[in-house]
Amino acid sequence: MIRLLACAIGLSTLAITSVLAADQVEIGVGYLSRAGTKPTLSLVEQPAENDGVAGARLAVEDNNTTGRFLNQHFILEEVRLKEGDDAAKAAAALADRNIGFIIADLPADALLMAADAVRDRGTVLFNAGSIDDRLREQDCRANLIHSAPTRSMLADGLAQYLVWKQWKRWVLVVGSHDDDRLFAEALRRAAARFGAKIVQERVFQDTGGARRTDSGVTLIQRQMPVFTQAAPAYDVLIAADESEVFAPYLPYRTWDPRPVAGSAGLVPKSWDAAHDQWGAIQMQNRFLKLNSRRMTALDMQAWTAARMIGEATSRVNSGDRKLVLDFLKSGDFSIAAFKGQRLTLRDWNLQLRQPILLADGRMVVSVSPQEGFLHQVSELDTLGMDRPETKCKLP
Repeated sequence: MIRLLACAIGLSTLAITSVLAADQVEIGVGYLSRAGTKPTLSLVEQPAENDGVAGARLAVEDNNTTGRFLNQHFILEEVRLKEGDDAAKAAAALADRNIGFIIADLPADALLMAADAVRDRGTVLFNAGSIDDRLREQDCRANLIHSAPTRSMLADGLAQYLVWKQWKRWVLVVGSHDDDRLFAEALRRAAARFGAKIVQERVFQDTGGARRTDSGVTLIQRQMPVFTQAAPAYDVLIAADESEVFAPYLPYRTWDPRPVAGSAGLVPKSWDAAHDQWGAIQMQNRFLKLNSRRMTALDMQAWTAARMIGEATSRVNSGDRKLVLDFLKSGDFSIAAFKGQRLTLRDWNLQLRQPILLADGRMVVSVSPQEGFLHQVSELDTLGMDRPETKCKLP
């Protein structure tokens, strides 16, 4: 009798397991990026080959931990585009393989082409890399969500702290590349918005060369003081140098003894390896154990995008991309990301609200929004384009 009962229980368990396995929902997540990494001036800050995707992999593990209880299983499929590869075709190929969500680290134009290519299939893209404001404004897309901050958010986060410090007189040094000019534009807007004054602007021309080999310590030590001399009285020098041509050479080399901020010195970012508040040390240690390196801002932006997918699918208990997108845009969505408060989505341009860290390379100096910068809806909306300013027109 006992043997028969045990056999019956075993058969019942096997039947239940078979049903659960048959009903398991598989949720495909793509990771679309360009092959290769851009070298930096600092030898100790060279980006890893898995920069970004390592964060997405960790988040998929986290999603599967929760997914076991909901009979959901997440898979991550990585696609690296080589020079000349078509981002739109790559996104369409992922959609053909029933990948309903794509995390992308692509330049703005390639990202828009990818989003447009899969729009009619209902595929949802998550921008984890590009900080271009136009992607959330005049070029916004209804199927493109942004976990990366914008330049205006980064500039506003920095400006709030400098104004809070009463360092309101800035000298702005701008690089000669397009992205440098866009960051400079965001910094000008931030200065006007929060009451700082740019007392002078200078342009640093990129004349080419071998960067490190053509710019020894002796040459830099003589060049930078001369370049920054004879400036009007100022509190802080702000560098707009996303191309990383000159900004890392500025700290401790300016003619006047002044702090440097922007693209060097005090840098605004979404995440930093030194961040250890609000449980972040647990995240940092997990990432370090898995990857034998520190977590970057791109890693965190990709992790956040993948966790947004996991949170939404668990809440709607479905992998249906329309249900997931509708929930993400609703007032019920929020995501915890080790930043002291739950993050939500701006429904007018699909930008994730988030604090901005201000780091000096060794420590997190401060976190914006700063105390005293108020907003009628969310203090996070003091960072970046607010609803009344937006140029985005979503259907």
